[in-house]
Amino acid sequence: MGTEVNQEYGADQIQILEGLEAVRKRPGMYIGSTSLRGLHHLVYEIVDNSIDEALAGYCDTVDVTINEDNSITVIDNGRGIPVGINHKAGIPAVEVVFTILHAGGKFGGGGYKVSGGLHGVGASVVNALSEWLEVNIYHEGKIYFQRYERGHVMDKLKVTGECEPGKTGTKISFLPDKEIFEETVFDFNTLKQRLREMAFLTKNVKIILRDKREEEPVERVFHYEGGIREFVTYLNKGKTPLYQDIIYCEGTRDNIYVEVAMQHNDSYTEGSYSFVNNITTPEGGTHLTGFKNALTKTFNAYAKANKLIKDTESLSGEDIREGMTAIVSIKIEDPQFEGQTKQKLGNSEARGAVDSVVSEQLMIYLEQHPQAAKLILDKSIMAQRAREAARKARDLTRRKSALDGLSLPGKLADCSDKNPANCEIYIVEGDSAGGSAKEARSRATQAILPLRGKILNVEKARLDRIYANAEIKAMITAFGTGIHDDFDITKLRYHKIIIMTDADVDGAHISTLLLTFLYRFMPDLIKEGYVYLAQPPLYKLERNKKVWYAYSDDELDAILKEVGRDQNNKIQRYKGLGEMDAEQLWETTMDPQKRVLLRVTMDEETSSELDLTFTTLMGDQVEPRREFIEENAVYAQNLDI
Repeated sequence: MGTEVNQEYGADQIQILEGLEAVRKRPGMYIGSTSLRGLHHLVYEIVDNSIDEALAGYCDTVDVTINEDNSITVIDNGRGIPVGINHKAGIPAVEVVFTILHAGGKFGGGGYKVSGGLHGVGASVVNALSEWLEVNIYHEGKIYFQRYERGHVMDKLKVTGECEPGKTGTKISFLPDKEIFEETVFDFNTLKQRLREMAFLTKNVKIILRDKREEEPVERVFHYEGGIREFVTYLNKGKTPLYQDIIYCEGTRDNIYVEVAMQHNDSYTEGSYSFVNNITTPEGGTHLTGFKNALTKTFNAYAKANKLIKDTESLSGEDIREGMTAIVSIKIEDPQFEGQTKQKLGNSEARGAVDSVVSEQLMIYLEQHPQAAKLILDKSIMAQRAREAARKARDLTRRKSALDGLSLPGKLADCSDKNPANCEIYIVEGDSAGGSAKEARSRATQAILPLRGKILNVEKARLDRIYANAEIKAMITAFGTGIHDDFDITKLRYHKIIIMTDADVDGAHISTLLLTFLYRFMPDLIKEGYVYLAQPPLYKLERNKKVWYAYSDDELDAILKEVGRDQNNKIQRYKGLGEMDAEQLWETTMDPQKRVLLRVTMDEETSSELDLTFTTLMGDQVEPRREFIEENAVYAQNLDI
């Protein structure tokens, strides 16, 4: 979208609001955290500034490089940060941008009409949290240069060379500060996912990502002329679309630019992703509400007018959105974010703008494409029937449990402590391992729920089948929270849900099935950090009546180096939990003092990629799964959702 610039983008338009000292004291307030997530956030802050230039119509290429020393270089061909003197500060505008907080063309309405950077703090915060930062600006045939260390100016802005007269742009290099960040090694995959998303959301901008740390440097280019239409195609690649088109709505209402793309597929899960000025809003907000209202209203009006449902009937939004992938992207001048994490849009005018654009253009599409409309509505009617059947099954379960008191599943060996904060439940594969775990456990705080065989793959099932599945029902009842719309985290009976499966391919498959179920129906358990994977050992090494356990091949090698590769060593490779007696299971996998647990986490900033991963691994399509496994085999040692 070409957004016009109101006035000249010059040195005096950089407004000054406050100083930098606080950033190093409280980095979490500015970038969320000092973990890996915060580290990657530094890159997004700088790239956001380049994308703002693109949104204003001045930049079409952004080049991001991870250098050998783990520093980052970002180059764009925008107008270049202004180099003239800012009269309020008495220093060059570029220095204001990098040393003064809340300085930027995003305040005062002069420079940008819309911008991705939330607070205009990007460049100065990155500077404050870097060991060093260098900026080159290409302007009127000259190359300007300045260096900073931990936010302090090391060189006055100076001309260091010449460039072609027409060349403009900015080159920024920085090295994150080891004093601030727990980890300073960038993850190529994390950057790749976020930059790909940015490229989808800013059509016609080319974003190049390079990794020079490898012997063979890796390069990825993201460039999508179709913008969010191509985003929907990408997210649906592991599924079968119901119809070939991507439904696309675009327009401006009340100075808000609205862009929506959607397509239904043969799955039963909805994937709606919303963005404001290219920033993901994982908790939705008014723009997503407006989209859902428009969808429900328009499809019902069309269905009644075409006698596909009775005048007295209505389809719910949930029925219509079954198997739908949608991107809702708006550009707004003054976004207001709500909630603890500022991940939800609060502007009331956004609801009306999205509702109006989508209602009008969707109705035109449905009238021009009656076949696609019928396919969507047939699927919605099936979804409505399944939801009704699921409701009956749920009511039956509720009535039963009301009669029986709280009827916990028969095979659950519950713990005696009733304080959820002290309690943990082990979901164990198979009855034999379940038996050992029941014998091994600490009865006060550890509950055991053995599952028979592989649970239902929820990626390929509707709600009614899910409610009818005995293993899933046992889990729902044991956790106590309910699922889906009934989910209530305050009723959770255990603060650690530990998935304990064999350390083999089958075990990994069962873990993935369980994680798919939790991700689709109880995602808050993962978000709040209640879900863990147990780590049973792979090897037992005995020598002179002493025993060592190794949880990986590397660990076994380290133990053998220490004790010597002697003929008397007896090494046992565990194929499954069933091979361990209760005592061994306790001391290797269940004893809170000695065990290793992996907490399952999810990054909401790239939730679209997470959805795609589950679909690819658990859906019907073989080819995308093969591609995914080939591409990610190298990361399989520490696969983390």
